[in-house]
Amino acid sequence: MTVAKRPRVLVTGFGPFPRMPRNPSAAAARRVAASPRWRILGIAADALVLPTAYAALETILDPALETNGFDAILMIGVASRAKTIRIERRAVDRASILCPDAAGRRPARLTMRQRFPDRSTRAVPAQVRATLRRRGFAGVLSQDAGRYLCNAAYFRALAAPVPVLFIHIPKPPQATRPVPNRRRRRLDPRDRLAAGLVGVALGLLRQGRAHRIVRLRADERLGS
Repeated sequence: MTVAKRPRVLVTGFGPFPRMPRNPSAAAARRVAASPRWRILGIAADALVLPTAYAALETILDPALETNGFDAILMIGVASRAKTIRIERRAVDRASILCPDAAGRRPARLTMRQRFPDRSTRAVPAQVRATLRRRGFAGVLSQDAGRYLCNAAYFRALAAPVPVLFIHIPKPPQATRPVPNRRRRRLDPRDRLAAGLVGVALGLLRQGRAHRIVRLRADERLGS
């Protein structure tokens, strides 16, 4: 008897970089991957926190994409000037040589020398926005993921044959003293954000499953 493959989702974030000594995307990625919903649903979720360095794309991200058999990928970065969540619709084959990474290095050229000038996500933006809205977050659509590591990582990941989406989150407000109230703790905005992003990742998994079913049926028709 064939045992069904357990669905797997990869959630990525970034480590610190200049002017951002504590990157909230790393904590968000870990919270999303640690959600108890994955265990209940029989889904494996892995968090991968990437060093904010161009070298990490080749040495850490690429091997994870190639060898771990993920069914969906949710990528999280921080946009320090954003006021709300940004849903990135595409990544472009461009880089800025003006901004050094956390290791002090800059890209050697303005492009990654790929065959395509840009790559777009297969995620449905309206569904992603609706999922976030249910958790109280007004996500906005973005056509520009920047020219830094976020864009470079997204561009690489979008070449994977599974649904991939990049979400930019705003820099969190300065922490205040915790209120000794259980209900307040349950409404922690970090937990709400993680719950919303879990919903987004589940949507990517469902989309990937639907795509595989359509592809299998097409293959069956061709083979009959």
